[in-house]
Amino acid sequence: MLGLEFPPINEVIRWQDVFPSFNKVALIGCLAALIGMTIFVLAGRKDPMVAPTGVRNLAETGVEFIEDQIVLQTIGREGLGWTPFLLTLFIFVYLCNLPGIIPILQMPATARMAIPLFLAVIVWFTYNAVGLRHNGVSYLTGIVWPKTVPVGMRPLVGLIEFMSNILLRPFSLAVRLFANMLAGHMLLVTFALLADAMFRAQTKELILRPMGILPFFMLIFLTVFEVLVGLLQAYIFTILTAVYIGLAWHPEH
Repeated sequence: MLGLEFPPINEVIRWQDVFPSFNKVALIGCLAALIGMTIFVLAGRKDPMVAPTGVRNLAETGVEFIEDQIVLQTIGREGLGWTPFLLTLFIFVYLCNLPGIIPILQMPATARMAIPLFLAVIVWFTYNAVGLRHNGVSYLTGIVWPKTVPVGMRPLVGLIEFMSNILLRPFSLAVRLFANMLAGHMLLVTFALLADAMFRAQTKELILRPMGILPFFMLIFLTVFEVLVGLLQAYIFTILTAVYIGLAWHPEH
């Protein structure tokens, strides 16, 4: 029989601590924050009068992308002040996603619920604070008693809006990122184990060795695909954050 043994799920999604209460997921999160800060510190040291190259060009491209494709599309020009926050969020999420394809690390930090949930809670506090700042108490009353619907439907619609804005949004935001990155990680692990098992097939199963090229090529394809998935999930998380900020800022829209 083919010697394929899938490890317990706890071994696939959890690492031993590097030291007490600090494992590789925490390490990836710290590295993501450090790399992101380093990029913009180095970019800020360049002469602004010189044409951007290297790190500065990368940083300016990121800023322009967030402004043009996210802020202006969701909040409008008045929301450009949110560019640093959204850019930080985008870069941090992507850098946490990327280690899923990096040897040794080989797992996205966002495939553990802690980081997506922590980010979602920050987003929750942020867009609700924006709503209260720009609309006062009417932001909350507009959620539980929406004036744009008939009076008879306001209790039902208000309950739905309250559940959506206060309870479901941060949960769905976190689960969407976590589930997609965990699914990609599990696929990579599955095809890696399958390819390894076929290449190591015993003599009586020698015919399986050439067939190992199939899961191996699938592993390469999924690895490249996960680069795009990581980028897409960072974009989705960031643009949804911008949408929520815009809706809190202008709830009538």
